[in-house]
Amino acid sequence: MTTEAAPIFNPLDPIFRANPYPTYHRLRELDPVQRSLFGSLVLTRYEDCAKVLRSPHASADIERHLGYPERRLFTGEEVPPPTISFRDSSMLNLDPPTHTRLRALTARAFTPKAIDAWRPRMQVIVDTVVDDALAAGGLELIADLAFPFPFQVISELLGIPVSDRDEMRSWSQAITRTLEPMVTLAELRAADTALVAMVGYLERVISDRRRHLGEDVLSGLIAAEEAGDRLSTEELFATVVLLYLAGHETTVNLVGNGTLALLGAPEQAARIRAEPTLDLDVADELLRFDGPVQFTVRVITAPLELDDGTQLSVGEIVMPVLGAANHDPSVFPSPDEVVLQRPDANRHLGFSSGIHFCLGSMLARAEAATAINTLIRRCPTLELAAEPDWSDRITLRGLRRLPLQC
Repeated sequence: MTTEAAPIFNPLDPIFRANPYPTYHRLRELDPVQRSLFGSLVLTRYEDCAKVLRSPHASADIERHLGYPERRLFTGEEVPPPTISFRDSSMLNLDPPTHTRLRALTARAFTPKAIDAWRPRMQVIVDTVVDDALAAGGLELIADLAFPFPFQVISELLGIPVSDRDEMRSWSQAITRTLEPMVTLAELRAADTALVAMVGYLERVISDRRRHLGEDVLSGLIAAEEAGDRLSTEELFATVVLLYLAGHETTVNLVGNGTLALLGAPEQAARIRAEPTLDLDVADELLRFDGPVQFTVRVITAPLELDDGTQLSVGEIVMPVLGAANHDPSVFPSPDEVVLQRPDANRHLGFSSGIHFCLGSMLARAEAATAINTLIRRCPTLELAAEPDWSDRITLRGLRRLPLQC
């Protein structure tokens, strides 16, 4: 009798990128804590992933704990030091107490009440795109809606002048490319140039906004105060850059992946058309089903034991696979099916968990629900006009193109 061998976790494999979920299932069954090709431990069970994400002994500040003295590209080329670095000012990669302080100062700009106030404007933006799609008989979802819509929303939330959005978009795209492990030296240099230009621009915008505070999020961040503390200028820059990069790029992929998922589940799309109450509920299930962020990384700072007795030692790099956790049948029955209003769908880890739970989750939910529900409801004959074209990115799972016919 032969024993089935566990697959190798290899996000560089084109077949894996096209559909990673069969591999996740086999890993979870056969080798749920696998030593990856990159040296890290890959976790594919929900409880293991959740435990690491929620543990105070699993740090997101990888470089501070491991102290990388030298970094190299896959090609062997040395990574040049960046002209500007926000490593010590961006809450995405920081631990308490600095993370706690920055999050407290920033969170008040993203309350449910604040996001709800923007829903009518979101609806206007999406309706305009859908009007054009209906007149043309179709649209390319990513270029026409999924990319420009959340970018316009975050720009308007921050109060960035309309005339400058094309430059901000170009800069943010160049910087976002460096999130990939296969980034080239040319892309790193382009990103460095873009970040310098973006920060120079933000210096002028923030200086003007300090003198003329408004109702926008940037004004709120400038005025934010907690126990007499405020964001420093560098922390303010880092937060604005983070909002453009992390918030926008993930929402693009959520809208694209979620729309494609519903095209493959027509009975669920029919429910959206028939049930007006299926609004924000839609986002959580689609994020669970095929979320943009498939995995994240932590470094263990104190001994940590998983539920099956596996010991994680200090200095171990651990990769919780969020996409695998979100398809764990022990938590989500029939995980490979889209089930709107699924019980406990909001237990998904698509927004991470613990102290790094996504600060902009309410905004992402609102944007995705507005875009997807409007498109499904106003285009009752929506269907693929050509095969989906998946991006070659590894860190973020999403579509390059999704041509649709209305």
